[in-house]
Amino acid sequence: MKKLTLTLMCTAIISVGYCQKIGGGCEDCELMFEGIPEQLHWQTTLASPKEEGERMMISGTIYQKDGKTPAAGVILYVYHTDVKGEYKPAAAQKHGRRHGHLRGWMKTDAQGRYQFSTIRPAAYPNQRFAAHIHPIIKESKKNEYWIDEYQFEDDPLLTQKDLQNAQNRGGSGIIKLTKNEKGIWIGKRDITLGKNIPNYY
Repeated sequence: MKKLTLTLMCTAIISVGYCQKIGGGCEDCELMFEGIPEQLHWQTTLASPKEEGERMMISGTIYQKDGKTPAAGVILYVYHTDVKGEYKPAAAQKHGRRHGHLRGWMKTDAQGRYQFSTIRPAAYPNQRFAAHIHPIIKESKKNEYWIDEYQFEDDPLLTQKDLQNAQNRGGSGIIKLTKNEKGIWIGKRDITLGKNIPNYY
């Protein structure tokens, strides 16, 4: 009962600083709300058929903190670079321009499922950071927070140091990609809410 009361109190007054934000700092996380559709589905497509790049589809299940119970109604927002490693907004894009045009939202179904289709992102130009996809979680009655980036097991830029330094927020973000018969990269990542997330209540 005390935990529920604290949760409701923190949700109500977090904006005025009485409670610590779940997950700590979250750079640009507020952009997830820019242009968010009124209706969200558990599946979405980020890249149009004309988008340059190798097709990729990522899916998984979001679980509650116990790691077993599917979490329904959780919003997952993702964004990533294009084939040039840039967050390039579309010409007519008005919202979330810093995140580029390859961005999208899902809301888990009753089974906790999510799925997004896109292209395989490229690493930043002239840098040594591995290619990645940024994910942000928004649960009901909790503030938004980031979890570990999606990264790819076969990426030559992904180092042993990267693996050792991973915080595993939400669980490991390192995924194995395989190509299906249509030449589409397929990957799977399950997420556990609150796992390794500071101030999670």
